[in-house]
Amino acid sequence: MALRIMMFSDFVCPFCYIGFEVIRKLKPEFNIELEWRGYQIHPEWPAEGIPIEKIRSPSDLDARQAIWQRITAMAEAEGLPIKPPSVFTSSHAALAACEFAREKGDAEEMEALIYRAYFVDGLNIGDPSLIAWLAARAGFDEGEVTEAIRSPRYAMKLKNNALAAHQRGVGGVPTFFIGDYPLVGAQSSEVMRQILRRATERIIATA
Repeated sequence: MALRIMMFSDFVCPFCYIGFEVIRKLKPEFNIELEWRGYQIHPEWPAEGIPIEKIRSPSDLDARQAIWQRITAMAEAEGLPIKPPSVFTSSHAALAACEFAREKGDAEEMEALIYRAYFVDGLNIGDPSLIAWLAARAGFDEGEVTEAIRSPRYAMKLKNNALAAHQRGVGGVPTFFIGDYPLVGAQSSEVMRQILRRATERIIATA
């Protein structure tokens, strides 16, 4: 029996990047049925991006540096490269493109490319042309993805995801629902492995 996991996440969240990669690492060990829900946490950020130094005071930047020390330590423990992005940018194009990709097939590789573009290569994932190019690298049609990003159909899907998050009491990302049990925040692969083992044992016990 599959272990059903729903994950609310956003491409501009570094903890989501770590959580996504941890789940990818553990998938071969567990019969995971993952339902990814794109949840835009900063719809006010523009697609062209805002340089971080323009909207942060010096004290904010100090706090951000401290947070990034923790993020970097978590990522390094999982063997993940990561860098602080240079801009705050809209994730709408990336999220809409992935909604399209999931309808066509497996979007996992595309998601990985988007995370790496933002958190490793320092690219602006608010740019629809970049997202379409990344989608093409993952095997999708670049023109179809460009149309999907503009389509109200996928904008509505993102609104529905936000509504579902609100109904479930999601206050931040990443939030995982392992069956009916919520888990907030990225976990190390070892901690997540223990959580998934217990969840699997519960499924077997109640089958």
